[in-house]
Amino acid sequence: MNLIQYSCGGEIAKVTIHNPPLNVLTDELLTELDKAVSDILQEESTRAMILTGTGKKAFVAGADINQFSVLTKETGKELVDKGKRIFNKIANAKFPVICAMNGLTLGGGLELALACDIRIAEENVKMGLPETGLGILPGYAGTQRLTRLIGPGKAKQMIFTGVTFSAVEAHQVGLIEKIVPNGEAYIEGMKIAEQILMKGPVAIACAKNAIDNGIDMPLADGQRLESDYFGELCETEDMQEGVKAFKEKRKPTFLGK
Repeated sequence: MNLIQYSCGGEIAKVTIHNPPLNVLTDELLTELDKAVSDILQEESTRAMILTGTGKKAFVAGADINQFSVLTKETGKELVDKGKRIFNKIANAKFPVICAMNGLTLGGGLELALACDIRIAEENVKMGLPETGLGILPGYAGTQRLTRLIGPGKAKQMIFTGVTFSAVEAHQVGLIEKIVPNGEAYIEGMKIAEQILMKGPVAIACAKNAIDNGIDMPLADGQRLESDYFGELCETEDMQEGVKAFKEKRKPTFLGK
């Protein structure tokens, strides 16, 4: 059984975690995810990616706990570094990655969602980082990405207590961008991806880099980065096409150049 199902070659790539019933992140699954993401990143036509889980019970309910009891300091570090490397590939993709959460999103599953650009959750979704209850901490960059997203106070609350947030609570603190009815996360993800396809792909890539890299810079440095990207975009064919289409009151045809 393939633990990762994916399609690429078009403008919108899709990756589905397929390890029922809870879509647990085993070592084998992570290896397959790595290959899927690498294949998608090599496709020049890809302009957005949607990540979701199979079934209705869980997006990803966490990592494979069975492997933890035999870990040493060295193998434990190797384990989380492998996950970080794969999740970083997703986070650093030049195109937007949308996470469509269709059920339980816990531990490594939430850390995977945090590596995405936009998170959509169905009404029944529960999410949290329960690792401290196992005597460990979130090791796939959860302590880092969650803090940057919702602030240190809320991140500490989630991680120290292991509390799970409902979709409504997660939306209130900025952990997710949208709540949709059960069964509609992927549909909403496609709608957002199609909206993205209407925009200039080079502009999207530059905007993503400006946001992701600028957030850790002093404001003045972030503004300089933004200005540099703006200047570069002024010399693209896409900018000329966008302005021309606006004047001619038609939809632009962007070529990514």
